[in-house]
Amino acid sequence: MKYQKFTYGNSEISYSVFRPDEAVGEIHALAKVRGGSFQEQLVSASDAIRNFLASSVAKDYSVAFARVILSDASNQAEQALSAIKKIIGNGAVSFVQQPPLDYSKIAVLLYLQEGADVQALDDYTSAVSRNGFTHYYTASVVSDIADTYAETGLQLSYLEKLLIDNNLNIADNCVRTWFFVQNIDVNYGAVVKARRENFDLNGLTVDTHYITSTGICGRHSSKDVTSILDAYSVGGLKPGQMNFLYASDHLNRTSDYGVTFERGTYVDYADRRHILISGTASIDNKGNIVAEGDIVAQTHRMIENVEALLAEGKSGVSDLAHIVCYLRDTADYPVVSEIFAEKFADVPYVITLAPVCRPGWLIEMECMAIVDHKSAYGEF
Repeated sequence: MKYQKFTYGNSEISYSVFRPDEAVGEIHALAKVRGGSFQEQLVSASDAIRNFLASSVAKDYSVAFARVILSDASNQAEQALSAIKKIIGNGAVSFVQQPPLDYSKIAVLLYLQEGADVQALDDYTSAVSRNGFTHYYTASVVSDIADTYAETGLQLSYLEKLLIDNNLNIADNCVRTWFFVQNIDVNYGAVVKARRENFDLNGLTVDTHYITSTGICGRHSSKDVTSILDAYSVGGLKPGQMNFLYASDHLNRTSDYGVTFERGTYVDYADRRHILISGTASIDNKGNIVAEGDIVAQTHRMIENVEALLAEGKSGVSDLAHIVCYLRDTADYPVVSEIFAEKFADVPYVITLAPVCRPGWLIEMECMAIVDHKSAYGEF
């Protein structure tokens, strides 16, 4: 993995590049900006992204997916979405209120593929097809019925129909989901119930597998939306191409405490392995919180758990493409930021205010890694 920074005006874009010889390149980029009003920060970030995409680094790449992370979605989302969508074209654009904790009002996470022909399928999903695979990027699926259980069920029904319409299904083709939940301490149980019911109908059980996921606090611009779904799915996968990570010496099965997601997933291609790690906290292999109330110890145990999952997927910190870290308390940002700056100095990462689904967890992180790997499956 190659790490670089691109500076334009008051904005900085940190990015990682994975590009095997003569194969398709991938870029994960994170745009951040400091200082000024939201409008000034949006203009600065937009200018930086536009110039980055035109630079020699990214000019042959297209944006397949973007997540716009905002400090106040009710007042910012409309302007931010309009600006970012104009820049990236057909890529799917997600947004969520999870205030970045570096005193900025906006951060933008971008995923780029080299030579990609990105097609917008509908208001929520874009797709890239190549080498027998179709990658589906689903962003900000919502329903404004103000009932988290019903909302989540409708969101998963949308994803199910999207895949069925393309001769796919959730069990075999959905690689990753994100659930952003307003007031997660109150509403997460409804997400868990709706997800379990949908998975049961789709043959996803503790004896088969679940889906790598993050369930985290996050707000929409509408007060009536209490759950938001993002998802990543791949068509064309063969049996055995997608596998799951457990790190059972460090972590328990999520089913032990009644939830239905996997700790991590890896997908093999002929020229690389994608490793996607769920939201991971400070937990042991019995499901207990490690170092309750101690943010420093929880941060280190969280990182240790992620490293164990990466190692099971034959990768490590040097293969990370990006990280998103979630904190329950803004007062913990300085110490966490210091640990991250030392441990992940070159990796694109953002730390946001977003309480985790279990109050005792003070911190959680998710990430993706890409590593050189040879297999009998098709090229990415």
